[in-house]
Amino acid sequence: MTEKPCPFCGLPAERVLGQNAHALWIRDGFPVSPGHSLVIPKRHIGSFFETSPQERAALLELLDQAQAAAATEFHPDGFNIGINDGAAAGQTVPHLHIHLIPRYLDDQSDPRGGVRWVIPDKADYWSSRD
Repeated sequence: MTEKPCPFCGLPAERVLGQNAHALWIRDGFPVSPGHSLVIPKRHIGSFFETSPQERAALLELLDQAQAAAATEFHPDGFNIGINDGAAAGQTVPHLHIHLIPRYLDDQSDPRGGVRWVIPDKADYWSSRD
């Protein structure tokens, strides 16, 4: 059985919106909102915890650039930042990537809990308080 090629290794230059020595950023090919971007290390690694200090700094530098671009172009009301690190966390592409997801007022009826909804039964902690 042959493995599928990594979709993030060898991205076409026209998809790359910003880059530095260790990372690049693109718009997500399957966006969940306008401006949804991915920040990706150039080195093929699966986990955020495999990054070097230089790679982490480079990723965060580009996360700032992607956020500024989305803010200017799309004027969102907030952002979710997420990493699916490992198959149990929902990672489907085994090359680390950071999601920057712009959020807009009323894109969900109740956005409270944000990323906590990855485990729906535990997301709504505020309703169970006495």
